[in-house]
Amino acid sequence: MSSTPNARARIATGALAGALALVPLAGCSFTSNNVSCSTSSCTATLSGEGAKAEIFGTTLEFAGTQDGRATLGVGGASVSCAEGESIGAGPLSVTCTSVTDDAVELTASLS
Repeated sequence: MSSTPNARARIATGALAGALALVPLAGCSFTSNNVSCSTSSCTATLSGEGAKAEIFGTTLEFAGTQDGRATLGVGGASVSCAEGESIGAGPLSVTCTSVTDDAVELTASLS
C-alpha cells in the first residue's frame, strides 16, 4: 500500500512541528545545576567550585569567588564578574545577577 502525497505531507508536517517544539530545550543543559531557559536566554545557578552548565553549546564552570567577584571558565577562557556586572564571554553575554561565597547566579544569552 503506497501513501498518498497528502499523507506524506501530514507526516512531514507533524515531524517538523515535533522537532521545533524541542528547539528551545536544546539551548542549554545541566549536570548538577539549576538551569532554566527561554528561547533567547538561560538562567543558571552554579553552586560549589567546579559546578558546570552548558548553555547554547558553551560550557560554563564556576571556579569560586574572591572579593565579591565570581570566576568562571567559559569555553576554556577564564572571566570574572561582580554582582550586577555584564561581560562578554566567547559567544555569550553573561550577567552575574547574584554572587555569594560559594555560588553564582547568572543569565546568559548569545552575543
